[in-house]
Amino acid sequence: MEINNDNLQLSIPNKRYFTIGEVSKLYDIKAHVLRYWEQEFKQLDPIKRKGNRRYYQQKDLVLISTIKDLLQNHGYTIEGAKHKLNETSPKDNLLIGKQIIGQIKSDLERIITILKR
Repeated sequence: MEINNDNLQLSIPNKRYFTIGEVSKLYDIKAHVLRYWEQEFKQLDPIKRKGNRRYYQQKDLVLISTIKDLLQNHGYTIEGAKHKLNETSPKDNLLIGKQIIGQIKSDLERIITILKR
């Protein structure tokens, strides 16, 4: 699967866990849609804690962004998006990893700037 950098601009806040409400606001996706995607896309598996509360990690946010991009910008159906995600190559995983590392680097640079003041 090729991931286009232009459509997949990630700006993930510097947090370890995100609630479903936070993810919903970040990506402008309703919570019930995220819960539906969890059923349809096996790769999307947030941590569930007390009271079945969902906690998404940064890797989940990358996947949600990819799913949203496939469905809304590329016109894939749910089945087509599942198929596309299943054919992910190591090159694509490397690209996603580089995007996450870039985000972390940017966050650290902001922290350094703040600390120097």
